[in-house]
Amino acid sequence: MSAPILRIEEAAGQLPPRGGLLGLDLGTKTIGIASCDPDRRLAAAVETIARKQFTPDAARVLKLAGERGAVGFVLGLPVNMDGSEGPRAQSTRAFARNFAKLTELPIMLWDERLSTAAVERDLIGADVSRAKRAAVVDQHAAAFILQGALDRLRFLASA
Repeated sequence: MSAPILRIEEAAGQLPPRGGLLGLDLGTKTIGIASCDPDRRLAAAVETIARKQFTPDAARVLKLAGERGAVGFVLGLPVNMDGSEGPRAQSTRAFARNFAKLTELPIMLWDERLSTAAVERDLIGADVSRAKRAAVVDQHAAAFILQGALDRLRFLASA
């Protein structure tokens, strides 16, 4: 068992017509999780996992995927502003490679540049306190990442 790791454009034709996706925002201390409806129209924040070790972290993600009937995963790939990939992107790719060994569901990588900054701005605009922002920013960043991927998939389907 080993899942394919794909760009969104590659995955578009391989996904079943219906079924939710799980979005992941991988941080060094947390993993933000989001999911979407089976028609893949709207992403919503689910939870933030405090990172421990790969095995229990991956088990929690897989459990959420099973509970939600997910047909694939979208991982935010932290690309630098100039398009290059630094240590965080390499870490995300390593997570994807290891995670792929535990599932057959496709894993899609999505450029997440500025997702956390955009979410942070939205939360500040909504007058959310600093403590509350810290608790939810990662799952909201995962929803932002997943929504971007959903919008791209919808565009590719209509093109």
